Amino acid sequence: MSIPIANRGFAARVRRRATAADHEQNSWQALIGGWLARIDRINQRDDLRAIANDPHLLADLGLTRERVLEEADKPFWR
Repeated sequence: MSIPIANRGFAARVRRRATAADHEQNSWQALIGGWLARIDRINQRDDLRAIANDPHLLADLGLTRERVLEEADKPFWR
């Protein structure tokens, strides 16, 4: 009597295939996540611009006013 080494039928039944619905959901999640990251960047750059005139905060962060304004002036997509 021989013992089968692998039962390939079981693995084929268990493996889940991606469907169009999965792709649609993942696409929306990626799109929303991308936009949320951009909004977060906009808010961070606004905060940087707000502290650009405070030398004590800049010294605490180890940044110069020029570097902070340069970063704050970048477009939101970069």
